[in-house]
Amino acid sequence: MIQKPNTLTTSFEEDTYKGLTAHPKYLLSKYIYDKKGDKLFQDIMQMPEYYLTNCEFNIIKKHTDEIVTIFSEEEQGFDLIELGAGDGKKTKILLQHLVEQKQNFTYIPIDISENAINGLVNTLSKEFPELKVEGEKGEYFEVLEQLKTYKSRKKVILILGSNIGNLLHPKAIDFLKKLNQSLNKQDLLFIGFDQKKHPQTILDAYNDATGITEAFNKNHLLRINKELDGDFDLHKFLHWEVYDPESGTAKSYLVAKETLEVHIKKLNLQIKFSQWETIHTEISQKYDDTIITWLANEAGLTIETSFADEKNYYKNYIFKKN
Repeated sequence: MIQKPNTLTTSFEEDTYKGLTAHPKYLLSKYIYDKKGDKLFQDIMQMPEYYLTNCEFNIIKKHTDEIVTIFSEEEQGFDLIELGAGDGKKTKILLQHLVEQKQNFTYIPIDISENAINGLVNTLSKEFPELKVEGEKGEYFEVLEQLKTYKSRKKVILILGSNIGNLLHPKAIDFLKKLNQSLNKQDLLFIGFDQKKHPQTILDAYNDATGITEAFNKNHLLRINKELDGDFDLHKFLHWEVYDPESGTAKSYLVAKETLEVHIKKLNLQIKFSQWETIHTEISQKYDDTIITWLANEAGLTIETSFADEKNYYKNYIFKKN
């Protein structure tokens, strides 16, 4: 049994240690996002195979008037709170419309990446100087506790990009329940869900021929090398994607091509890999209306309406507290 060191001081150190000493091994996808990881994800969103971004962008663009009308029904205004804001590309469509209508609202983008939040706030200050922006760095579950204090007026919580798809159903229900606890009667949730579709279309989105997604997943190993003094040889790991159309779960792995040993000095850790042993790095859950309705019911939420792209590849749902 590996003895856990007493010197783990950050969540990154703690979670890396837990994941790499577990069986099977895993790493949490949230740590892929540093400055390099953010840039790689921007590149992924530009790939023709990665349909999610364009589908959601087109949904928001096509239904902007209807969405904004639903958001701004309260006379006293509202707070627009986005979890996992990223570069805000899609949200800017809504922001522009709200600003042009002189709506009384504050935009509160939240992201685990400080680099992403700082970049977004700076960009918005130039593009929409009259917009009230309060950017925050934080993890979802930390932020959910803070959201309970937003009771002075209506709040609309955005979760775009199918970020909820990083959670298997039990954790997604728990997440939605915690969101529900932060809601008042008039509050709204606006969430994007990637839909089930041809399995090859899904596989292609996470396993592009150019290797961008591979570099994105391997950025986690680069962070460990850089920040924890590790010696992962990235060339000795294969990026592998699988998709189960029954469960709707896509999984990303890094697979050791040979028997090897990795040292992480800051964790005082030596890890042995057998040939073809895996590190699970990410999941991307896919949905249909039946699953969404079940998730909502389990979490005490009601579906108000939904918006889909022309191919029904992707949907955005609006929920209220049941």
